[in-house]
Amino acid sequence: MTLNATRLPQASSRFSPSFFSRRSLSAVLALGLFMAAPAMAQTLPVPANVVNIAASGFMEVPQDWLSMSLSTTREASDAVTVQNQLKQALDAALTVARAAAKPQALEVRTGQFSLHPRYGKDGKMTGWQGSTELVLEGRDFALISGTAGKIQTLTMANMGFSLSREARQKLESDVQAQAIQRFKARADEVAKGFGFSGYTLREVSVSSADQDVRPYQPRMMAMEAKAAMSDAAVPVEAGKSTVNITVSGSIQLK
Repeated sequence: MTLNATRLPQASSRFSPSFFSRRSLSAVLALGLFMAAPAMAQTLPVPANVVNIAASGFMEVPQDWLSMSLSTTREASDAVTVQNQLKQALDAALTVARAAAKPQALEVRTGQFSLHPRYGKDGKMTGWQGSTELVLEGRDFALISGTAGKIQTLTMANMGFSLSREARQKLESDVQAQAIQRFKARADEVAKGFGFSGYTLREVSVSSADQDVRPYQPRMMAMEAKAAMSDAAVPVEAGKSTVNITVSGSIQLK
């Protein structure tokens, strides 16, 4: 009986010599690039002939939007009574205001409504108190003030002037164009002043600021006593709004 010896295959290596050589070469190249990056960054030219400048534009226009709020307060021993009294006062005011409402000229909306308990010095609840508000706003100042004078169930609470959305957007667009033109003119002036023929824009930013200018208005007696307001227009006078836009940035002289 003879035994045939079977030659077992040799276990092959997982990594061949060529594999290690390729890995080593890649590592060397990566390390070389990493070390060369700071050197390349240091050799970049430093920006020269760069100037920071700024220019502003502004316009002042009369305010064209009036907001007038009227309100009232009611008190009672229970919340339901207070709520009903406020509802009656607001409904009566809305009837008068809606009859005079016109789009953009006089717009009507309800404002804040509050209802909360009242407490005495001993910490015990003594009743309920609530308030409601009606807002009249628009471009027709005479119509708004006249309508407010006809409302008998609410009294004047607050009044303010501003620019309408359309007027503000147009004003900001005009002022921005003005500021950009001034920035470009200043950039040309600076370039010529330093003996350069022109410039290129590197970076720029635009910022805006609004300011309301209101005339002095003494507190009207109509705000103190409702009887003085009966069927009479509340005197109003609008101020002015100023929009200021600044364009700033840096230019490269060339």
